[in-house]
Amino acid sequence: MAGVLITAFDAFLLLLLMNKGFRFLEALVIALLLVIAVCFAVQIVAAAPPVMAVLRGFVPSPEIVTNREMLYVAIGIIGATVMPHNLYLHSSVVQTRAYARNDEGRRDAIRWATTDSTIALMLALFINAAILMVAASVFHGTGHTDVAEIGEAYRLLSPLLGLGIASTLFALALLASGLNSTVTATLAGQIVMEGVLRLRMPYWARRLVTRGIAIVPVVVVAVPFSP
Repeated sequence: MAGVLITAFDAFLLLLLMNKGFRFLEALVIALLLVIAVCFAVQIVAAAPPVMAVLRGFVPSPEIVTNREMLYVAIGIIGATVMPHNLYLHSSVVQTRAYARNDEGRRDAIRWATTDSTIALMLALFINAAILMVAASVFHGTGHTDVAEIGEAYRLLSPLLGLGIASTLFALALLASGLNSTVTATLAGQIVMEGVLRLRMPYWARRLVTRGIAIVPVVVVAVPFSP
């Protein structure tokens, strides 16, 4: 329950930074993504997965449609990488750019937006692939195939990798990921309210509504089921 409330507070605090300009918030989101990438990069180096096996894993095989477990993992990675709400967010960010309001300027803005979205999706793909590579090398490779909870992964990472900071890096990456997801999802919610639903209200009210819609169900679940 405390974690839910802290996350909600952090999201509101970061969204208040929009008063300093959208570029400031963009820089903050990029910084969070870099933190996640660096944390998992260190863990990949420590785990040292077989390079050829990793590269082969990026090549689709017919087995992916016959092996149910492989198919579920692939669908999960696609879903975690191509998030529709972030596509709404990226399309809205284009409007904050300084470009000529004519056909040529719009084409140029779309080209840059496509590049921006592609880089963001590739970074998300790397992070999701890194999680899978670390899990496969550290847990499956050592016979710990029953690890299914974040708490178990946190406790086992450092001893299995032989790197004392591994568990801390995992927790830091998870915190940055959660914070980044909350902020971007809230912004996407505001954009949908403004553009698709045509709902006009003050920024603080929009943030309250979009976060409330997400937080209330979490609180309902967290209260009775928290240990």
